[in-house]
Parts: sequence; structure tokens; C-alpha cells
Amino acid sequence: MRSRLLTVFLSIAVLLSICVFLSSYTNNVRLPDNHQGYEPVQPIAFSHRLHAGEMGVACLYCHFGAEKSKHAGIPPANVCMNCHKYVSAPFLETKAEEKIAEKDKRKPRAIISPEIKKLYDAFAWNSEMKRDTTKEMLPIQWKKIHNVPDYVYFDHRPHIGAGVLCQSCHGDIETMERVRQYSDLTMGWCVNCHRDVNKNGVNGKAVHAAIDCSTCHY
Repeated sequence: MRSRLLTVFLSIAVLLSICVFLSSYTNNVRLPDNHQGYEPVQPIAFSHRLHAGEMGVACLYCHFGAEKSKHAGIPPANVCMNCHKYVSAPFLETKAEEKIAEKDKRKPRAIISPEIKKLYDAFAWNSEMKRDTTKEMLPIQWKKIHNVPDYVYFDHRPHIGAGVLCQSCHGDIETMERVRQYSDLTMGWCVNCHRDVNKNGVNGKAVHAAIDCSTCHY
């Protein structure tokens, strides 16, 4: 009798151990094309925490394509230059140079942070923030993070029009120093979101989010 109970007990213990192991293992196993957590190093260390978080720059100011086209798009460099034509370094560094210059009775020298210099280099600007005609203007090779398979149709316009917040899909982007893929972007995740908003609405507004196959698949 004792031997049988011991066997049952050991069998249960082994099964529980296997379940715990599989649970831990499957959390790190993803289907092909699931790049949740993808967080590549970008050519310029652009901080969404600083720009969208601390400074409160609206997502649609930079990603204006989300309102008017299928793709939100990567902001063209001239959008960056709307601010960085005048802002070349962190505020404290600039103010420190101004105080030193005032003490030395000279004109403040231009303070350009290494990352913003990369932006100027793309525009072929020199240290005096003027176009250097001896240099070629080059596009910034940003790395795309969020992708869906070619057989999936996704359009930002109806989502923005319905009042869906960017954070719903991209997570708390305003807290990210470097952007990563927050959601898994799987079909089940999208369908469950559509079912939820059909039941609960978006920001108190009733919506009809289709869940038939032809909505997203060619």
C-alpha cells in the first residue's frame, strides 16, 4: 500500500515539475513572425521618454501619416529639424556654456550633442549650422520595428479615426527610452481587441470593428 502511495506521489510530483518547466519554456517560445519585445538599436538614440513623455510631444506631430494614410510612417528628418534647428544640445549644457561665455566676456560657442550631430550630418550641416556643399545629404537608416505579414492588411486611419490611442497597440511609448514592440500583433490579439471594442466601445463611443476574414486578409 505504501509503495503504491509513494508511486502515486512521485508521479504527481514529476507531472507538476514537467508542467512548471513547460510553462516557463513556452513563455519564451513564439510562433514565426512574432517579434514581441523586438528592441533594435537605432542609428540615432532618439528617446520617446524625453520627447513624448517629459516634453509632451504628440504622437501625431511626428507620425502624421497615421491620420492620412495606411502607414504611420517614420518622420522625415525635416520634422526633427523643426525643433533641432534651434535645439542642438540639452538645456542644462547650453545654459552652462552661456554662463561661462558671459563670465569670459565672449560669444557662447555652439554646443551640439553627439546624437543631434548625427541629424546635422544627415542634413550635411557644418558646426556653424549651415549647409556644407562639399557633403552629401544622406537619409537616416531607421530600423522598422512593427511589421505584419504581407498577407495582412492594416490601416492606421480607421483606428485613429475611431479614437484608438497609440498606446493601445504600442504600449506606454512615452516611457520608452528605446522603442520596442509591445504587442505580439498576432491575429488572435487583433480579433480579441475588435471583439472587446464592439462590446465596450472606444473611449465611451460605440464602434463596429469587423471580425470577418476579408477585413484584414487579401
